[in-house]
Amino acid sequence: MTKSHGTETRLLVVVAPSFNLAATMGFIDPFRAANYLDGKPYFKWEFASETGGYCVSSNGSGIDTVALDQVATKGYDVVIISSSWTPEKHVTTHIAKALRQWARGGATIGALDTGAFILAETGLLNGKKATVHYEHIDAFQELFPDVEVVENLFVLDGNRITCCGGTAAVDLGLQVLQGIHGSALANAAARYVFHARLRGPADMQQPEGREPLGTTVPPKLRMAIQVMEANLEEPLPIPEISRAAGLSQRQLDRLFSTYIKKTPALYYRDIRLDRARGLVTQTDLPIAEVAMASGFASQVHFSRSYKQRFGLPPSQDRIEGRVPFEFRAWPMHRKPQAG
Repeated sequence: MTKSHGTETRLLVVVAPSFNLAATMGFIDPFRAANYLDGKPYFKWEFASETGGYCVSSNGSGIDTVALDQVATKGYDVVIISSSWTPEKHVTTHIAKALRQWARGGATIGALDTGAFILAETGLLNGKKATVHYEHIDAFQELFPDVEVVENLFVLDGNRITCCGGTAAVDLGLQVLQGIHGSALANAAARYVFHARLRGPADMQQPEGREPLGTTVPPKLRMAIQVMEANLEEPLPIPEISRAAGLSQRQLDRLFSTYIKKTPALYYRDIRLDRARGLVTQTDLPIAEVAMASGFASQVHFSRSYKQRFGLPPSQDRIEGRVPFEFRAWPMHRKPQAG
């Protein structure tokens, strides 16, 4: 996406209730910095929501927005949809019509966090490559097989851009800025907002062998975990995982005890249940299909294990798990109530 210098770039960010505030502002901030540093109105942006007014984000704060009706007929160069919790609730006829109209008008259409669900539901990602936050990737794949979903920080596919959210939204904003006004201004804006390194479309959400706080696990333990993660639907026996990692089963047990504080079997079960929880709370797949997709041959065993891990059965979590609330953790580890 490029534009001649000196021409104002018009951006619209459409937010849905419980959107991610940090990602949304992170995307906009490089454009604010560019305007400030050069003293020129290179970029102009507006925030909208379907009904307008004050829109509350997932952390309880919010922003003032204009109603979609007030901007639907305006022309924009970039339109971004920003959502987080329950994106399926925000795929209204009103929003879908506006997004398609802007796409037909030549705007670059993008999404932050779970906004890709909204774009995909409206057909705007058919045949495209896209990304969402890693906790939603399994659900996205199940719901939208015509979209190639990847676990990259962000994806630029023609006039469609998608981003997993968080601080990756800053990288996406800087990438757009660089494409329009070049590297010098993008570098200056990155320095101004203290973004030390511009990560690109090839960067992954979970870089292999890197931990945010600098802690690491032995390569063979990481390899064993990768084998588990690659075989969630049809679990492998632990001895086979040990062989794939080049370890004896006793060595594997010792590594898991030291670094993970769980047995290999329990860790393997838990990551399968974590995948299941995404499918339970983010899709309408029958519970029996979710169980099979997560490597459980018996639905009874699956429901019992699910309740043991999360404190409530999958059928109940399908209802409660779609309701955001303050400081919710993911996955949510509830301890069963006494009595």
